[in-house]
Amino acid sequence: MHRTRGWLAGTLTIVGAAGVLAGCGEEDFANEPRPAVAKELTGVIQDRGVSVSPSKEGAGPFLITISNQTKEPHTVTLEGGEVREMVGPIQPRDTGAIQQTLPPGTYQVRAGSPRAVEREIPPAELTVGEDRKNSSDELLLP
Repeated sequence: MHRTRGWLAGTLTIVGAAGVLAGCGEEDFANEPRPAVAKELTGVIQDRGVSVSPSKEGAGPFLITISNQTKEPHTVTLEGGEVREMVGPIQPRDTGAIQQTLPPGTYQVRAGSPRAVEREIPPAELTVGEDRKNSSDELLLP
């Protein structure tokens, strides 16, 4: 009986010490705000031009899904400032996606073709304004 009590007291001491050590850490924990929720934009490539909707948003992460509604495959380029992101070629009736965090500025979304075409497809313009609100108050986010 005496031996069991000593073993129990030793085990409790070790568990208690581990709990105290686990509670120790940096006192200057930086509680950084979470980034803004990614905005999902849609784009369409048509013979008459490329369009992106909405065409004006605040700065932050973006996911742009682009549908090719032409009869030819196209490479899509998002370009502006120091950003240059390409996807494709996107086959006819298929989609491609560009995921990028964009600072304020003006960007073009262009559709290019590997072969010569009669006329270039006019690009879409995306205007990115001031930073969007952080997502610290949003529930059910990963």
